[in-house]
Amino acid sequence: MKKVIIINGSPRKNFNTALALKEAQKGAESADAEVEYINLVDINFKGCMSCFACKRKGIDLGGLCAIKDDLRPILEKIVNSDAVIIGSPIYYSYPTGMFRNLLERMLFAGGTYMVDENGKPMRNLKRNIPVGLIFTMNVPENLMPNYNYPTILGANEWAFKMIYGYCEILNICDTYQFNDYSKYNCNMFSEEHKKEVKETQFPKDLEKAFDLGKRLTEMKI
Repeated sequence: MKKVIIINGSPRKNFNTALALKEAQKGAESADAEVEYINLVDINFKGCMSCFACKRKGIDLGGLCAIKDDLRPILEKIVNSDAVIIGSPIYYSYPTGMFRNLLERMLFAGGTYMVDENGKPMRNLKRNIPVGLIFTMNVPENLMPNYNYPTILGANEWAFKMIYGYCEILNICDTYQFNDYSKYNCNMFSEEHKKEVKETQFPKDLEKAFDLGKRLTEMKI
């Protein structure tokens, strides 16, 4: 049975990002995967500490970060999994800090400062593991280029492709942010429009998340 790790990088456990990730979980389970769902907000950890243990000569950590903290068991599960799906809301153009801290620990340990005889970057990670990234955001899809989102978010996809072998992004745009808009100062958003998107587009986005979970589980790379 394949093992899939799904990680919620949002501080909210039951809103847009989490809902999409739970659909991805259903998709993976429909392909007979054993899925573990993790909320990063519950984990006490930091990003890369620049100890360079993963770059030291004579040390082979197999793509696993050397720091022994509460994230270490999760990283062990990731490097031994068959697929990983990570989600985060976008805050002022970037994923959450905890999402980024996780990526630092995954990518820095998985990669090397070495190239082969053809100049191709070498990896510490021993095998390919498909990665899916789900980003939820207020920005409508047609305005993403205005904020340079394709480049900013695409950099995460590029890094995972280089080190984990495969990555794809699902962007979920123009999301409904509050349960009750009347309680907040937010006149730049139309609650009526947000409700319409939530009712018409968000269900389609959840279907895409389901398909992502199923596709990555079944993928052979």
